[in-house]
Amino acid sequence: MPVAPYGSWKSPITSDAIVAATVTLGQVVLDGDDLCWLEQRPSEGGRGVVVRRSADGAITDVTPAPYNVRTRVHEYGGGAYTVDSGTVYFANFADQRLYRQAPGEAPQPLTPETAGGALRYADLVVDRRRRRLVCVQEDHTASGHEPANTIVAIPLDGAGSSSSARPVVLVSGNDFFASPRVSPDGSRLAWLTWNHPNMPWDGTELWVADLRDDSSLGEALRVAGGTSESIFQPEWAPSADGGTSAGGRPALYFVSDRTGWGNLYRWQGDAVEPLMQLEAEFGTPPWVFGLSTYAFESASRLVCRYASKGDVHFATLDLATGRLDERDTAFTSLTRAQTIQAKQGTAYLICASPTHVSSVIEVDLASGEHRVLRRSSDLALDEGYVSVPRTVEFPTTDGRTAHAFYYAPRNKDYTAPAGELPPLVVNIHGGPTSATSSTLNAAIQFWTSRGIAVLDVNYGGSTGYGREYRQRLNGQWGIVDVDDCCNGARCLAEQGEVDGARLAISGGSAGGYTTLCALTFRDVFSAGASHYGVSDLEALVKETHKFEARYLDGLVGPYPERRDVYVERSPIHHAERLSRPVIFFQGLDDPVVPSNQAERMVAALREKGVPVAYVPFEGESHGFRKAPNVKRALDAELYFYGRIFGFAPADKIEPVPIENLS
Repeated sequence: MPVAPYGSWKSPITSDAIVAATVTLGQVVLDGDDLCWLEQRPSEGGRGVVVRRSADGAITDVTPAPYNVRTRVHEYGGGAYTVDSGTVYFANFADQRLYRQAPGEAPQPLTPETAGGALRYADLVVDRRRRRLVCVQEDHTASGHEPANTIVAIPLDGAGSSSSARPVVLVSGNDFFASPRVSPDGSRLAWLTWNHPNMPWDGTELWVADLRDDSSLGEALRVAGGTSESIFQPEWAPSADGGTSAGGRPALYFVSDRTGWGNLYRWQGDAVEPLMQLEAEFGTPPWVFGLSTYAFESASRLVCRYASKGDVHFATLDLATGRLDERDTAFTSLTRAQTIQAKQGTAYLICASPTHVSSVIEVDLASGEHRVLRRSSDLALDEGYVSVPRTVEFPTTDGRTAHAFYYAPRNKDYTAPAGELPPLVVNIHGGPTSATSSTLNAAIQFWTSRGIAVLDVNYGGSTGYGREYRQRLNGQWGIVDVDDCCNGARCLAEQGEVDGARLAISGGSAGGYTTLCALTFRDVFSAGASHYGVSDLEALVKETHKFEARYLDGLVGPYPERRDVYVERSPIHHAERLSRPVIFFQGLDDPVVPSNQAERMVAALREKGVPVAYVPFEGESHGFRKAPNVKRALDAELYFYGRIFGFAPADKIEPVPIENLS
């Protein structure tokens, strides 16, 4: 076995291989015996395509080029399409209009054309009884004001008109709306709503109203929720007769974290009752629309996913007895897509495992056997190059415990020189109220198969460990997350698993902010990579979009009253304390973290004489979707670490200009 320094191992998991045959899978929708899902394809410039698998097993693309199924509601989108009786309804990214595509026909517009796609739509549901779509609308037509969010109804008659009628507003008056759901008998509408400064995982309200024959709404009733209770995924139950449930009214199910844990509840018109009580999370922070963590297999049973102590479980729940039965498959975790559908005896979900790429799978609930319907990647990974993570808990500030997944270097073709310890990249998820998991991530294997260890951290504030753990970050963003990442890296170095002199930190968006804070305010890491990361909290709160406009009230403090804290925790104001090399990756069309934040940091480091590199991408938004840019970001970060840490990558990489590096 050849001996080579860590970081210089040659790996078959190349950036070309990662992007060449990889798609991002999302939002599974069951339509009778057919199944649809969404594919985001880097090879097509990040285009979103609805794909259908018919009952005979044939898989075909539904939405033709150049249509791109993607909505910009809340900027992060999600819930961009639905399917009913073979007809697909979707939001098109270029103009943000809704389209209807009947089988064998071209897409026809349902909503009016607006300048710059000023009217946007998400979370679509079909109201069959009234022949209309019900969905969330975000209206940007009023210049100089926050966009207005409402729930609207869109008639399905008259599709194809270039001047389609404007949608009819059903619910308005609050800052945000989500999850409109029409009951199976068409008699009721349920929805979620919340107001600034809350985010949906802080506090939401679940409302229900009767749908009248004239299509208007009756008096609305608040079922659950408030400013300190978060509700997720309301769903009307099916029933044996296909219409109503106990008492002649549909039963409404939802996830609530009223006990500190996101558990399942049921409302039947007179009271809310828990289905069970577990120290587990059945919900997930809805950064995007269209997420689902449970689905009805029948009127008496549902399938669900829940997280407990960092592990994700797949189970069935008997609605009469409350019995929860785990279902074992080779796929141990749902992916970030968080989507489940079910019908009698069968479940469909997007999931993965430490050794299986994200896939759409079909599970036979009787036998437990599964079938892969679509893999996110054709990349065949030999287990000799795959690092299986180890779940780690480590002590952190104030006597607390934090969580992470550790990936040791693994490549069957190489060994390192005696006595050498590997470099470590601490990976920071975005959000910050999000989470990482142990599912197979080719980008992580890109590092470990080259001899670079990875610590994927679920710092305090991450989801999946209960409301209390998530709220550790309240008022403490830039402190708790940074402490946890630093302490995780220190722990591995002290245990002799990684080289304490070659610790790097890398993250995107909110993870980029944690990265820059760690490099500016701590002395643990020797280098870092910021992917569209926040450097100026004050600029972020002034310039960001409506969804996150008041997010920092909870994470940092009210602005401008606590401007001092915003300045104190913004790396851009403390560039004199930053003396570690940094590489910045930035989309030039990013509405969430504008490119001027990265450019100001680059200028400050350039002037100070600190090694710095800047890799901007034209036509990219918040996150990179185009294959050449995904490839470039991976290669450039490896090249950067090689120059800083003194190893020569085996890959042939286009050099990255690094200023101030002798």
